[in-house]
Amino acid sequence: MEIVCLDLEGVLIPEVWIAFAEKTGIDDLRATTRDIPDYDVLMKQRLEILEKNNFLLNDIQDVISSLEPLPGAKVFLDWLRERFQVIILSDTFYEFSSPFMKKLDWPTLFCHKLLVDSSGKVLDYQLRQDNPKGSSVKALKALNYEVFAAGDSYNDISMLSEADTGILIHAPQNVINDFPQFNSVNSYEELKTNLINLSNRPLF
Repeated sequence: MEIVCLDLEGVLIPEVWIAFAEKTGIDDLRATTRDIPDYDVLMKQRLEILEKNNFLLNDIQDVISSLEPLPGAKVFLDWLRERFQVIILSDTFYEFSSPFMKKLDWPTLFCHKLLVDSSGKVLDYQLRQDNPKGSSVKALKALNYEVFAAGDSYNDISMLSEADTGILIHAPQNVINDFPQFNSVNSYEELKTNLINLSNRPLF
């Protein structure tokens, strides 16, 4: 039994916070888990910027609703779901994800939630669990799945490390350099080829 776990931002969809940075002109919002390995440090930085500039959840959601999945992502995901069980393990938030999930035909998504007051002010964030990506893969392996995982950032390393096979896709050079033990690919076609070679059953 085989299952594929994918990251979301940078793998299937654009980086939401980069898009919001481009909309607002605030360069510090461009930082992602490709740049800052500690997710809590990154999120506290983002929350401080939202507070300082009086941005509300709706401001971010408006930007998200204007974005599309990465070119080829929907076709790749459709191909993948015909051949494997697929779970998206992301450090995004359910409050961000619906527009993209609709455009990707509602794949299974494990992510986090934002704590928001009645005015729409983002107060804090709540992780689904500690080490969410690595713990999810470990749990799937305990259910006797062989897990293949693909991601692009520092926050994906626990997922890739726990998986039977981890693959970097669309990763920046600093992540590739820091984790040379993972094969790195730059396209969905390369990832498909890797998964076909890894699978123990006929794929088409």
